[in-house]
Amino acid sequence: MAFQWGNTTEIIFSCWPGPRSWAFVFWLSLLVEWISHARLVRPGISNVAAGLMRTAMYTVRIVAAYMVMLAVMSFDVSALIAAVAGHAGGFLLFGSWGFRKKLHGMDYQDPSDSPPLNS
Repeated sequence: MAFQWGNTTEIIFSCWPGPRSWAFVFWLSLLVEWISHARLVRPGISNVAAGLMRTAMYTVRIVAAYMVMLAVMSFDVSALIAAVAGHAGGFLLFGSWGFRKKLHGMDYQDPSDSPPLNS
C-alpha cells in the first residue's frame, strides 16, 4: 500500500468519494480536539449527571477519533493532511494556552472534562 493523491479514493463510506472529503476529516479531527479540551461539566451538578455527560463526551470523541483514523487508513494524502491540520488547528485553538484566560494558581493543570486518549 502506498499513499495516493486523488478525488476517487473511498474514505470511510463506499458512496463517499469526492473532492471535499478532506473537509469532513478536517472538521472531525477538530471536533476530537475540542472535546478533548472542553470544559462542559459545571461544578454543582449531580455526580450522575456529570458522569453521564462525561461518558457521552468520551463516546463521541472516541467515535470521531476512530473515524479520523479510518480516513487516514484510506492512504489518501489529502485525508492525512486534513487530519494533521485539523488536530493541529484544534490544539492551537482549544489546547494551547495562547488563547486561554489564565487560571489563578492552576497554570499546570488541564481543566478538560475528558481523560486523555492514551489512558
